[in-house]
Amino acid sequence: MWDELMTLHAAGRGGRIRDLFDADPDRAARFCASAGDMRLDYSKTRIDAAVRRALTGLCDRAGLAERREAMFAGAPVNETEGRPALHTALRDPDGGPVVVNGADVKAGVRDTLARMRAFCGAVRDGSAAGPGGAFSDVVNIGIGGSDLGPAMATLALAPCHDGPCVHFVSNVDGAQIADTLAGLDARRTLVIVASKSFTTVETMTNAATARDWMTRGGGDVAAQMVALSSATGLTARFGIAPERVFGFEDWVGGRYSVWGPIGLSLMIAIGADGFDDFLRGGRAMDEHFRTRPWEDNLPVMLALCGLWHAQVCRYPTRAVLPYDQRLERLPAYLQQLEMESNGKSVAMDGAALTLPSVPVVWGAPGTNGQHAFFQMLHQGTQIVPCEFLVAARGHEPELAHHHRLLVANCLAQSEALMRGRSLDEAREGLREAGLTGAELERQARHRVFPGDRPSLTLVYPCLTPFVLGQIVAAYEHRVFVEGVILGLNSFDQWGVELGKEMATSLGLVIDGQADAQGHDGSTAALAEYVRRHCG
Repeated sequence: MWDELMTLHAAGRGGRIRDLFDADPDRAARFCASAGDMRLDYSKTRIDAAVRRALTGLCDRAGLAERREAMFAGAPVNETEGRPALHTALRDPDGGPVVVNGADVKAGVRDTLARMRAFCGAVRDGSAAGPGGAFSDVVNIGIGGSDLGPAMATLALAPCHDGPCVHFVSNVDGAQIADTLAGLDARRTLVIVASKSFTTVETMTNAATARDWMTRGGGDVAAQMVALSSATGLTARFGIAPERVFGFEDWVGGRYSVWGPIGLSLMIAIGADGFDDFLRGGRAMDEHFRTRPWEDNLPVMLALCGLWHAQVCRYPTRAVLPYDQRLERLPAYLQQLEMESNGKSVAMDGAALTLPSVPVVWGAPGTNGQHAFFQMLHQGTQIVPCEFLVAARGHEPELAHHHRLLVANCLAQSEALMRGRSLDEAREGLREAGLTGAELERQARHRVFPGDRPSLTLVYPCLTPFVLGQIVAAYEHRVFVEGVILGLNSFDQWGVELGKEMATSLGLVIDGQADAQGHDGSTAALAEYVRRHCG
C-alpha cells in the first residue's frame, strides 16, 4: 500500500493542486469531512480519489477498526507499559461500562467528576475560601500534560470565564512563578498542584515555593492548596487535606488528561456546566470517530492527510495556524500531543521504523504569523503543509468587522498558498505600475509565488466549550490513527526520561556536592562555568 502511494505521488508531481479544481468543479464538496457543524476541507492538497482510496486502504491493512474498539473497550493498547488508554472514558461518565481488571472504571470517573463539581461550586460561590475571603485567583502548577491542556483550554474559552482568575505555572525557571505570584493575595489564592506521582521535580519545586509564599503571606495551606494526584501519602505529607486531593488512574496519560481532574482549573474558570459542554463535545467526536466510514471520518481524514504529507511527500514539518487569538496555545498543546505520542523510531514489535514518524509541529495564531514566518511558507525552499483553524463568528458582535477581516485573511492565505503567482502575472502587475525593461524583469522574479503548497482548513461556527471539546478529541484520534498505521505505540513517552535522569546528577555537580566525573568534557565545563558564576 505504501508502494502504491509512493507511485501515485511520483505520478502526480507534474500536476498542480489548482488543476484538480479545474478538472473537478465539485472538488471542495467531495474532499471534505464533517462532524456535526464542523467541517474539515482538505481539497487544497494533492489528494485525489486514487490517493484517498490508497490512504483509506492503510486503515484496513493496519486493522484500525479493531484497534479503535480495543482502545475504547479498555484493552491494554499501551503495550510497553501494559495499560489501557481510557481518556475517552473521562468524557463519557454516564455511558456504557468499561471493565478493566474486573471493575467498571466509569464508577470512579463519575465519583471523581461529582467531587470536582462540588468543589468547583464551593470555590465559585465562596463557601470554600482562604483566610482573606473568597478566592480571587487560582494558580495551577504542573508541567507537560498537567499544564498544556488546561492552559490551552482555559485561554481558548476566555469568553466563558465567570469564576476566579486562573493562572498557570509550569517552568522550573523561578521567573515564571515569581511573576505569577507577584501582586496576588496570598490569603485569597487557591493553588492547584497537578502531578500524578507528586514527584515531578519541576512541579514540586514550584509547589514548595508557592507554599512558602502562602505561609509567609498569612495563608492557610490546608484551605488553599489542592492536589491532582494519586499519591495520597505524599500529598498528606505536603500538607494538603485528603478531601482536597483528586486522583486519577494510570490509564490516563498526561497529554490526554484535561478531561478529568487535570481540568479542574478549567472547570473553576468556566463552571461545571461549561465543563460538561466541553466533555459533550469530546464525546460527540468519539461517536463520530467510531461510526463514520473512513472517507467521511474527520479525525481519520485529518490523520491520512498528515500521513500523506509526512510519510509519502516527506515534508518534515507541519504548521498549525489558528485564526483565533484565544487558540494561541493550541500549537504548543499539539506539539506535545503529536510529537510526544508519535515521535518514535521503534515500532510496536521493537523493529526500527522504515518510514519517518511525526513531523515537527509548530505554528502561531494568524494574523500575527503572516508578519513573521509566512514569507517562508509562501516563497521559501521548503514546502510546509499548513493547517488552518477558524470560526465563522467570534464572541464580540460589536467587533464583527474585526472577525470578518480575520476570516478573510485566513481564507486568502490558504488560497494564495495553493494558487501562487506566476512570473507572467508578476510582470503584468509591474507593467501596470510603470516598470519596464531589465528592472521589470529583476523585480518580477522577487514577486513570483511558487504556489502548489498544500493546506487543510478546519472551520466551525464559534469556539464554544462544545466545539473545543470536538477539536481536542479530533486531534487525539488523529494521533491514534497515525500511530496505528505506522505501527507504533502512541501512549508511552520513554524519550523524556533520559535527560531527566541525567539532570539529577548534574544538579549535584552544579551545587558543588559532586564532581563531573562520568560527564563529557563539554558538559563538565559548562557545569563548572555555571557553578562559578551562580553566586
